[in-house]
Amino acid sequence: MSGFVAAFLASLCWMAAMTAFDLSYAYPFMGLNFVLVFLASAILLNEQVTLYKVAGLTLIVLGIVLSSRG
Repeated sequence: MSGFVAAFLASLCWMAAMTAFDLSYAYPFMGLNFVLVFLASAILLNEQVTLYKVAGLTLIVLGIVLSSRG
C-alpha cells in the first residue's frame, strides 16, 4: 500500500514540476534517482562502493549536466 501512495505522490510532484519547468530541463533530473539509490544503498544497506560503480555514477551525473545545459 505504501508503494501505491509513494507512486501517487511522485506523480503529483512530477505534474507540479511540468507546470513550472520545461520538459527538456526537468527530465534530466530524473537521472538523479541513480545517485540517490547509490548513496542510500551505501549508507543504509552497507553496499560496497567500488571504482566501477563510482565511475558509472560519474558518467550519469556528467550526462545530466550536459543534457540540462542543452
